[in-house]
Amino acid sequence: MVSNVSALGRNGVHDWLLIRASSIVITLYIIYIVGFFLIAPPLTYAVWHDFFASSTTKVFTLLTLLSTLVHTWIGMWQVLTDYIKPLALRLTIQLAIVLLLFVYLIYGTIVVWGV
Repeated sequence: MVSNVSALGRNGVHDWLLIRASSIVITLYIIYIVGFFLIAPPLTYAVWHDFFASSTTKVFTLLTLLSTLVHTWIGMWQVLTDYIKPLALRLTIQLAIVLLLFVYLIYGTIVVWGV
């Protein structure tokens, strides 16, 4: 069994499950948003604001954001470990990606809960 400290899951099976679970959450969110567009009255700023002001939408949006970040990290980790062989370069790129994803998480949280 191969284990790596920079992997999100403990092994490939955990990463596989996290990718699949995050994909399901993202798909459900897309269905949720499309459903809103189909049943919502004519879309105005007030309707859009009220939709995103609801706690359900805020929580679902943050869960989807987190799922997207997890999905991104696992995918990028797999690509980097496959194609970037120099350890120092790979770790530097991984650190940059982690910092960027963390910024996205903080900014996304501020935007969603700022409504």
